[in-house]
Amino acid sequence: MLSYQHLFHAGNLADVQKHAALAWVLEYLTRKDKPLTYLETHGGRGLYDLTADEAVKTGEAAVGIEAVSSWFDNTPYGEVVAACKAEHGDAAYPGSPWIASRLLRGDDILHVAELHPQEHAALKDAVPAAHIHNGDGFKLAYSVCPPTPRRGIMVVDPSYEIKEDYTAIPNHLAKIAKSWPVGILFLWYPILTDARHKGMVRALSNTFPDALRHEVTFPPARDGHRMIGSGLFVVNPPWGLDDMLAQLSTKFQTL
Repeated sequence: MLSYQHLFHAGNLADVQKHAALAWVLEYLTRKDKPLTYLETHGGRGLYDLTADEAVKTGEAAVGIEAVSSWFDNTPYGEVVAACKAEHGDAAYPGSPWIASRLLRGDDILHVAELHPQEHAALKDAVPAAHIHNGDGFKLAYSVCPPTPRRGIMVVDPSYEIKEDYTAIPNHLAKIAKSWPVGILFLWYPILTDARHKGMVRALSNTFPDALRHEVTFPPARDGHRMIGSGLFVVNPPWGLDDMLAQLSTKFQTL
C-alpha cells in the first residue's frame, strides 16, 4: 500500500511505547564497544512536524508525546526527543530511523527501507547517514541478513493497512531468525477494537516461546478511533528490557 503516511499519527501513544523501548535498546547496545547493524523495514519519513495539518487533524500527538513528555526526563527517549527539537525546532518529532541515527555511532551500519516514494524522499533528507532503500522492507531484510556486523537489531513496524501483514509477519520473522539467530527482532503492532493482532501474536509465540511481549492500552485519541493500545514482540531481548517495559506499563496505567 502506498497510501499510508505516518505524519497523521506521529508522536501518538503507540509511538511513545515503541520509541521509548527502542531508544533504551539502542542505548544499551552502544554501551559495548562493538559495531552493530540497524535494519528497519518500514522507515516512514524519519522526521515529523507536529504542527503540520496532517498531525493537527488527528490530534494524536497532542494526547501522545505532548501530554506525557515529562515521563521521560533523563531517559534515552527523552534525551533524543529533546535533541531533535534542539536541531529542528520545537514542533519536530523523531521517527525511529532518526532515533537510530542519533544514538548509533560512526562504525555502526544503518539500513532503512521505505516503499512510499514521497516518504522515501523525505527519509533520505532526514537520515543522510543511513543506507536508504526505496522498496519492500522484507526483501531488503532477506538480502542483508545475516548482516555484517552480525550484532544488531531489526525493527519492523508496518502500517498494517494490509490485513495479510498479520499472517505474513510471523513467517518473515521465522525465516529471518534462521539466517540471523543472534539478531534482535523488534516488532511493533497495533491493538485495535477488533483484536485482529491476536492470531499473529499467537503464531509468533509458538515460534519464539522465549520472546518478550509487551502491551499497553490507552484511551482512543478521538471518538471512533479504533486503536486502543499497542504491542511489542521482541526476539532475543536485551537484558533489562523487561524491567524497563514494566516501568513503562506503570506510567500507561495512569492514563
